[in-house]
Amino acid sequence: MKFGRMKSHRRNRLLIIVFIVFAAGGATTFALFALNENINLFYSPEQIVKGEAPVGKTIRAGGMVLDGSVIRAEEGLGVSFVVSDLKSAQVTVEFDGILPDMFREGQGVIALGQLTDKGVFVAEEVLAKHDENYMPPEIADALKDVNQPSADTLNKVNDN
Repeated sequence: MKFGRMKSHRRNRLLIIVFIVFAAGGATTFALFALNENINLFYSPEQIVKGEAPVGKTIRAGGMVLDGSVIRAEEGLGVSFVVSDLKSAQVTVEFDGILPDMFREGQGVIALGQLTDKGVFVAEEVLAKHDENYMPPEIADALKDVNQPSADTLNKVNDN
């Protein structure tokens, strides 16, 4: 079987197809790398204490703010508090900024930030629940394992 030279219009089509395939592959690779870098996974206090959370990468951590754990700095906007899953896991969170109006002890929070080598979570942003009936899904799932009463039950007890 003898192969002759490829005709120029077929060679040009083949080159265009090969270029399009490589360009699409490169664009897909860059998009996946960009998405991987911008993902912020949620970790419960238990996962952080067990060492499952990455150190030095931006993640979300959440749980319930323990009563009596909020310590405000004497100068500036610094505040630290302890977030717990209401089992045995507790994580200290440090935040330098203005906390949300709904932030208080005994309420659910989600913080965006980085975990240090010492196990302290340094938050860039703190989100608090917005009303008495709402609980972030991640925290609600973490609390299901503890058999904690729902937010509605807690509010009815607190109102009496």
